[in-house]
Amino acid sequence: MLLDIVKRDPWLKPFEEVITKRHEYFLHKKKQLTRDGSITLSDFASGHHYYGLHKTPTEWILREWAPNATNIFLIGEFNNWEQQELYRFKRKENSNWELILPLNKLKHLDKYKLWVEWNGGSGERIPAWCRRVVQDDNTHIFSAQVWNPEKEYEFKTTNFKPDTSPLLIYESHIGMATSEEKVGTYNEFRENILPRIKDNGYNAIQLMAIQEHPYYGSFGYHVSSFFASSSRFGTPEELKQLIDAAHQMGISVIMDIVHSHAVKNEAEGIARFDGTFEQYFHKDATRRNHPAWDSLCFDYGKNEVLHFLLSNCKYWMEEFKFDGFRFDGVTSMLYYSHGLEESFTSYESYYNGGQDPDAITYLTLANNLVHDINPEAITIAEEVSGMPGLALNIDAGGYGFDYRMAMNIPDFWIKTIKEKKDEDWTPSTIWWENTNRRADEKTISYVESHDQALVGDKTIIFRLIDADMYWFMSKLQDSSLKVDRGIALHKMIRLVTATTINGGYLTFMGNEFGHPEWIDFPREGNGWSHKHARRQWNLADDKNLKYHYLGDFDKAMIQLIKTVPNFQDSSITKLWDKDKDSVLAYMREDLIFMFNFHPNNSYSDYGILAPQGEYKVVLNTDSITFGGYGHIDETIHHFTIHDKLYEKYNKGWLKTYLPARSAFVLKRIK
Repeated sequence: MLLDIVKRDPWLKPFEEVITKRHEYFLHKKKQLTRDGSITLSDFASGHHYYGLHKTPTEWILREWAPNATNIFLIGEFNNWEQQELYRFKRKENSNWELILPLNKLKHLDKYKLWVEWNGGSGERIPAWCRRVVQDDNTHIFSAQVWNPEKEYEFKTTNFKPDTSPLLIYESHIGMATSEEKVGTYNEFRENILPRIKDNGYNAIQLMAIQEHPYYGSFGYHVSSFFASSSRFGTPEELKQLIDAAHQMGISVIMDIVHSHAVKNEAEGIARFDGTFEQYFHKDATRRNHPAWDSLCFDYGKNEVLHFLLSNCKYWMEEFKFDGFRFDGVTSMLYYSHGLEESFTSYESYYNGGQDPDAITYLTLANNLVHDINPEAITIAEEVSGMPGLALNIDAGGYGFDYRMAMNIPDFWIKTIKEKKDEDWTPSTIWWENTNRRADEKTISYVESHDQALVGDKTIIFRLIDADMYWFMSKLQDSSLKVDRGIALHKMIRLVTATTINGGYLTFMGNEFGHPEWIDFPREGNGWSHKHARRQWNLADDKNLKYHYLGDFDKAMIQLIKTVPNFQDSSITKLWDKDKDSVLAYMREDLIFMFNFHPNNSYSDYGILAPQGEYKVVLNTDSITFGGYGHIDETIHHFTIHDKLYEKYNKGWLKTYLPARSAFVLKRIK
């Protein structure tokens, strides 16, 4: 059986056997989990309906899986946190434990934990399948909490279909979305930020840090309770209301899901839940401990772990109506080395035996499941190695993601800004880095995400302007050359990145208007300050400051992209690049994008070959409206000049004025 992935890429032919075996292993595992097809994968991924705390009309039922446990008690506010016989679990088949209680023994908001005993030890544990975890304001101790509101939230929007033409993602963190020096809430985000996102033209939000995590400064990537939405931001009902409100605005909600590792905390997480590490994680310490993240790695070879993680995917879609997932840390999952210290310079790097077939199978199963539950769902792989087939259909031999993150692009921009003088920026390289991708896999392009803004790093705007940002961003004062340069390049970099996409485009909240400085969550080293863990929206709203130029341009750019139906699928043709001049031009449908990256040289009557016709300016980075110098007369229409040599190609010379360090977009109108 020759899979399509090999047919499409002849360079994969030498690795056909490995690729085929991977695919067959997935088919074998799926057949095993679905009992030879007697149930569906979705039926298998329904553990959240069995495990955890559930209320029936007559009783409470709490179940957990704990193979190594010898005794389990429910402890909480209702029994003075003591191990009492009434609250002792019974061991059932398959290492499951069950407790049945009368309805009057538990009530809404009761705090509870498990007391788990095993040969040689015991300890307090938060149930692995619990749906609500809260932290005490005084002791800072985490506990599970009974969540049984009198009225659960009822979604007003049903059968929502994400808009992916193209997918325009606003990466967001609920807690730092507030302008106040505090942790923001689901309600504040719904009321204050969703309207901004809608107005800016983005059609999707990617929510970080939703799964409960004990340390706020981890950005949500050290998960402790996989089925609990973070209570820092509010209640489950408030998260549901946020998602429903987004859907009413036509905005998809993608969850940044963490299945690549888990926090080491035992009291708050699932590490040594039953006294052993190997319940959910690898028995061998070298495979269990992530050397870079100080966390624990799942054993994807265990069916119980697959059950836990696949059920987790289904739970978030089923309970909260998430439209899909951005899977974090995929590179770490794919390779035994976690991708650390590897160069991935050839195809041999992907098929040399250093890949984890169990993790690959899990990711394929997860994509299969998500799209079975909702064929319109969106899955995105955060993956840096370039593994072929990630965003290719499963039947073709791929892993089934809809998109992969174009992680080379932000790295390229940072490297260029840090290491090259402006006059050495080469359009041919800019074009290559933004369009270099597998033709059959869609990507999410971006200039910077949250990663590029964390403390120790710098946002693009801060790299470009640096300390001048503190003194020269007011329109009421004299400007500086550094600020003018930064504002110009910030727009150009985003324009070339967003308009060369083949799938989607992403920005991190606030970066579109050049949010100053870095992100630094409250920690001991900064006096537990929230100063840098918030978004100063007032900067974008203040028309006396220059930040609004960048925000206004971003909005205009997104609106322009949306004028072309299925922009991401439209053919893209390079019309011109000349490194000596720092000029790049390309075309999509009836739009021509022209860039002059040179810091000093402006060009009069600069000619490029383009389809014959009449063109008008529809977007201009140098417009005074966007903080430019206004060197281009946008009212002038441009006409191609006939050339017999190119007559048969229906092309002529399009001559324009190209100001230094600027870009504009022309639209053919005749």
